Amino acid sequence: MSSATPNIAVIGAGPAGLMAAEILAEGGATVTVYDAMPSVARKFLMAGRGGLNLTHSEDLTAFLSRYREAAAWLEPAIRAFPPQRLREWCEALGEPTFVGSSGRVFPVAMKASPLLRAWLRRLDGRGVRFELRHRWTGWDSEGRLTFRAPNGPRAIVADAVVLALGGASWPRLGSDGGWVSVLAAKGVAIAPLRPANCGFTVAWSDIFRGRFEGQPLKGIALSFGDRSARGEAIVTRGGLEGGAIYALSAELREVIAQTGEAILHVALRPDVSPAELIARLSAPRGKQSFSNVLRKALQLSPVAIGLLQEVAKSQGLSLSSLPPERLAALINSVPVRLTGTTGLAHAISSAGGIAREELDEDFMLKRLPGIFAAGEMLDWEAPTGGYLLQASFATGAAAGRGASKWLKL
Repeated sequence: MSSATPNIAVIGAGPAGLMAAEILAEGGATVTVYDAMPSVARKFLMAGRGGLNLTHSEDLTAFLSRYREAAAWLEPAIRAFPPQRLREWCEALGEPTFVGSSGRVFPVAMKASPLLRAWLRRLDGRGVRFELRHRWTGWDSEGRLTFRAPNGPRAIVADAVVLALGGASWPRLGSDGGWVSVLAAKGVAIAPLRPANCGFTVAWSDIFRGRFEGQPLKGIALSFGDRSARGEAIVTRGGLEGGAIYALSAELREVIAQTGEAILHVALRPDVSPAELIARLSAPRGKQSFSNVLRKALQLSPVAIGLLQEVAKSQGLSLSSLPPERLAALINSVPVRLTGTTGLAHAISSAGGIAREELDEDFMLKRLPGIFAAGEMLDWEAPTGGYLLQASFATGAAAGRGASKWLKL
């Protein structure tokens, strides 16, 4: 080592980087966190604006399955820093948590800012330093880390490095995927970064868009292939987004990439049986308009009725002329043609990143000894619901432990 007390550079001041910094500082290392932005954890703060969903309370086996193909890879890190441990960590910072009705876990304060302030105080107390407005650009010929800094280029010597630069969603908050070319130049295999937990484009008519943009489809069920999700979706100017959509985004994204489109089926009244729907639709209408029948007999919202009409029009159908059996089937399987994603910059998270085979069990890059990686820059994805942050915290802790082990702290 270059000194009695190892100097560690953590690049990226999001949850993964800050957790790695905490673990390393606890081990006695001198830790400096570098970040390109003027302040730390900007995406973390943004994620907490609507209520910071830290993790989920479900059984750990079910929890791990949410990571799909990456579950086996992430399992050791998550088992070492599981949801309950994350909750205890928050409690120790003076920010207790609670389990919501959906099983999601939130801090009692609901916001990210109190938790972040307490965390930064702890890191400061352990000697962690921050160098902001430092954009990492790679290494120089002497193996030093290079940065674009406020006063010009800088070269830094570090005994070990933890990279926690995020993916490429929400680039205005700092995660712009600029690190991809730097690591690729070193021969590191990287799966292309793609939008995850994203919205999708739909060619709405001007009438539908004008009437219903911004309105939620509540209490629906979405299905695609053998996958389904319950929740709500928001009609956007260019398509659909929302929690239920995000849950199916991986499958939808891949099919659209292969074929140019995907047909998503929307159940507008998933809790009403076909027989009950048919019975309600078969009742005498009297002088009611057809829209009033749908609204009163089936409790369909105006936007749900609008969606039915939009799809029927695209297929050349007259809803009011359909027999009850056919209309009932359509109501709980409205086909919506998705033509693309809303793009990486507008996605909640990203898929792709450093390939699993490039890292050893301690999250060290095999081609670059002493360089560790964590968080969303690794090749995994997960739905919303606390899974994204949990894996970021857990892999950050794992990379911190790995660097400590490598330095023999």
